[in-house]
Amino acid sequence: MLTVRNLHVAYGQSEALHGIDFDANKNETVAIMGRNGMGKTTLFKSLMGVLPVKSGSIEVDGREVTKDESFQRVRKGLAYVPQGRMIFPTLTVEENIQTGLENAASRRIPDEIYALFPVLFEMRSRKGGNLSGGQQQQLAIARALVTNPKVLLLDEPTEGIQPSIIKDIARALNEIRKRREITIVVSEQVLSFALDVADRLFVIEGGRLVHESPRASTDVQRIKQFLSV
Repeated sequence: MLTVRNLHVAYGQSEALHGIDFDANKNETVAIMGRNGMGKTTLFKSLMGVLPVKSGSIEVDGREVTKDESFQRVRKGLAYVPQGRMIFPTLTVEENIQTGLENAASRRIPDEIYALFPVLFEMRSRKGGNLSGGQQQQLAIARALVTNPKVLLLDEPTEGIQPSIIKDIARALNEIRKRREITIVVSEQVLSFALDVADRLFVIEGGRLVHESPRASTDVQRIKQFLSV
């Protein structure tokens, strides 16, 4: 569903990603693990078209998106929940979700979205800026989901969120995948969360993927070494 080949991304003269290669299959969750500054957010921004690609290719469901603008990638099935969530603090929960429906035939929010995130239904008239970090994260995921993506990209979804809410987000992601059979790619530093949601784990270090393992045979201690400073 998502194919990334020999991806190089640079900030000016300084190359940040050095030939990234990975696939994510339909109805699979893949975690990209790594410390801060190793290239996770750069990778996700380049997949979404926020950062230009120096060379390499990105395909969604067999369709090339490498040269597409971000909105064109959304139409081809990519959705993105950025690091820091980036919700609209002065809009209500309902209005925030509706921003994901700009190109939809109806502005009505599907019942399924509120079924996945009951707290958002309870707070649908509340301003986004008045929600907790965990509630804002759920709101950002809901906003991405209403575009009916084939591939959902989540950049550091557990950042700054309390452990009980992290468990809720893991449950919601597993439920989303079961209901929709979509592909989820998540960047993460919390190993317990990655093991709760991912079928395969990759480690990124210095702009390169240096490790890959299926969840069932993950060497937890080895990944912890990559993540420790």
